[in-house]
Amino acid sequence: MAKTEADFLALVKQISLLDMNLSLMGWDARTYLPKDGASFRGELTAYIGAKEMALTTGPEMGAFIAYFTAHPEALDAKGQQVLRLVKREYDLNHDIPADDYAAYQRTVSDAQQVWETAREAQDFTVLQPYIEKIVAYQKQFIPYWQNGQATPYDVLLDQYEPGMTVAQLDPIMETLKAGIKHIRAVIATGTEPRVDFMSRAVPEDVQERVVRATVERLGYDFNKGDLSRSIHPFTVPLNRNDARITNRYGVHDFQMSLLGGIHEAGHGLYMQNFDPDFDYTPLSNAPSMGLHESQSLFNEIFIGRNPAFWQGAYGRFQAATGDIFTDIDEPTFYQGFMATKPTLIRTEADPLTYPLHIIVRYELEKALFNGETTVAELPALWRQKYQEYLGITPANDTEGILQDIHWPGGDFGYFPTYLLGQIYAAQFYHKMSQTLPVADILASGDYAPITEWRRENIFRLGASVTPQELVQRVTGEPLNPQYWLDWMTQTFKTAYQVQD
Repeated sequence: MAKTEADFLALVKQISLLDMNLSLMGWDARTYLPKDGASFRGELTAYIGAKEMALTTGPEMGAFIAYFTAHPEALDAKGQQVLRLVKREYDLNHDIPADDYAAYQRTVSDAQQVWETAREAQDFTVLQPYIEKIVAYQKQFIPYWQNGQATPYDVLLDQYEPGMTVAQLDPIMETLKAGIKHIRAVIATGTEPRVDFMSRAVPEDVQERVVRATVERLGYDFNKGDLSRSIHPFTVPLNRNDARITNRYGVHDFQMSLLGGIHEAGHGLYMQNFDPDFDYTPLSNAPSMGLHESQSLFNEIFIGRNPAFWQGAYGRFQAATGDIFTDIDEPTFYQGFMATKPTLIRTEADPLTYPLHIIVRYELEKALFNGETTVAELPALWRQKYQEYLGITPANDTEGILQDIHWPGGDFGYFPTYLLGQIYAAQFYHKMSQTLPVADILASGDYAPITEWRRENIFRLGASVTPQELVQRVTGEPLNPQYWLDWMTQTFKTAYQVQD
């Protein structure tokens, strides 16, 4: 029986509506859900998640995919793009034995609980058996996920960054390692910034007002969003008219809250500006995790850490914070804001040293899934690489290999997207700078031309293009880490007053 595009898109809309429900419940669970409501919420989330999975990988979707694959002329251009994305999701999951996948999900759930126990004990061996099970399950599933990739780890990378491979990433990682080492040597010849004022007490309500005003100026629309508080900042992917962000605040860490809010607003901006024609389809998303991250990092690093931004924003910041920073001039403030030093904890790293944290995890994950190491060897390798790349060694597993929840959550292949986001953002920023007077715009405080450039070139396209197509379309060339290195070199030379 012939299938219609309208019926196909109606099924896709059902999936989208269920996904919005899951996102809304996730936001509520991490913001306002009463503690005792967690068990009921867990059941509700599992129920709706199962309904969504049944539609995503069920026989009705399979029939649509088979028909339209054989009859591509029955879909218009938008329908073809939707088919590409739903087929990808269908192919990932529908062949895996249901009992094995359920057992894997239980293992992941258990591992995340045990991770907290292991952190308290500062002992990776408590978690090790669970990570071994997760890795074993994923190695079992990789043949089902395989789609012509060269190595097992390529299969995992592709789930988060479609088309990305070890062959592409290895030279990028080597370029960055060498480049970061060079930049750190260069700024060592400069002047160490004054940083004592960076821990001055700023009331949380003042911080929140600053964040709200800043992200609104950057283009985040509060008629289509919201700013709440949570333990860990995150963005809720509901739809283009409801893209909520959260943030956290620390009285003695205003930089964390400001950059965190700016970061999440980048995600929110992306979602608020998808093409309305993409509503209720997977096209209303970024092409990849790395590209979604690129827009939050564009905000956080290439705007929020830009000297021109602070030339325009510092007066407003001083006015908002009263007499707290009246004795600190703008150049001194910016230099302290940009201070860099190696840290053991990834989430506390500055943008210059942050890639090294990702490179450690990438190299360990790649070795683990390509058969070059074992789970038991990971803690020692972790310590060795931190000493080699950052010059510091964790004193225990909690400030080392146990610091992230990604591996207990089964998210192998995810970490590189954080680094790819920085590289994408740098390349986009470079291209934008060729057509817009970016420094003048940032110094002026009216960022509308920057927001419009991003909307036209990136946001509105959503997932209608692949990651590779988007980068080529926007910048005219493939992904290139040199733009990141060039920007970091110049910016940190400015902050450390290095003379050419």
